[in-house]
Amino acid sequence: MKFIGIIPARFASTRFPGKPLAEICGKTVIRRVYEQACKALETVVVATDDERIYDAVEAFSGKVVMTRPDHKCGTDRCLEAYTAITTPAWREQNDTDTVIINIQGDEPFIQPEQIEALMKCFDNEQTQIATLVRPYTDKDSKADLENVNTPKVEWDKTTGEAKMFSREVIACADGSHYRHIGIYAYRADVLGQITKLPQSPLEIKERLEQLRWLENGYRIFVGVTDTQTIGIDTPEDLEKAINWYKYNG
Repeated sequence: MKFIGIIPARFASTRFPGKPLAEICGKTVIRRVYEQACKALETVVVATDDERIYDAVEAFSGKVVMTRPDHKCGTDRCLEAYTAITTPAWREQNDTDTVIINIQGDEPFIQPEQIEALMKCFDNEQTQIATLVRPYTDKDSKADLENVNTPKVEWDKTTGEAKMFSREVIACADGSHYRHIGIYAYRADVLGQITKLPQSPLEIKERLEQLRWLENGYRIFVGVTDTQTIGIDTPEDLEKAINWYKYNG
């Protein structure tokens, strides 16, 4: 099995424009994501639509490709990047044995073991798509659980499959709650299929693209992590990340 890490990185953002180039203690967010991903993967590529991000990645000798600016989601950008770094002949021979890992460009402290947890999901030949979840614990507040900016997941702990994603509070059969961490892995041939699917009603309502895949019968398996992550969605998140790094980095 071949694994390729792709980091979609847009400059435009409603809540925090330019966040991939924001700095955390001397390194940009996108550089920190890239360097963390390289600890688990031999091949990592940034997929961007902005020359400023392109130049910044090249400046630290990272691999980067330019992609179209009109993609609706990171999954579509991943497919364009994958086709840019491979040839049709290579894909014809390797698609079913290749997994694309979509690593969020705003997760500067993603850990290698979290990426490896996703990779392990593909030990199961039935896995088409995998994603990562983290259990809510007593340390998480009620406000954390109810935060609509943080999607939750209901999954079957017997089969390992995701059943539902929502921005509202949902629980597993045993009453436990899990936070969805937006890192995905797809078999390359499946990635080509799901990008052709039209948006589904539930996806539009929840603003969660993975619901489109579930509604079309694709199976999403989950890897579990106990590691806290800090996603950068707002300038306030950046300050939290900087403070966290000063004490833990």
